[in-house]
Amino acid sequence: MAGTGSMLEPGMLVRHPGRPDWGRGQVQSNIGGKVTVNFEHAGKVVIDIARVDLDPILET
Repeated sequence: MAGTGSMLEPGMLVRHPGRPDWGRGQVQSNIGGKVTVNFEHAGKVVIDIARVDLDPILET
């Protein structure tokens, strides 16, 4: 079950809770439970939001 995964939209900033070394990531797409994120230190990664609950970065 993916907590906030279904609410992720392109342009949002996130972190992968299990890979802090990847840095911040920007959501590129969210299609059918697969989220493509472009991370600062890992590049583009496709994440199954049923398995990983990405942490949104809330900046003001």
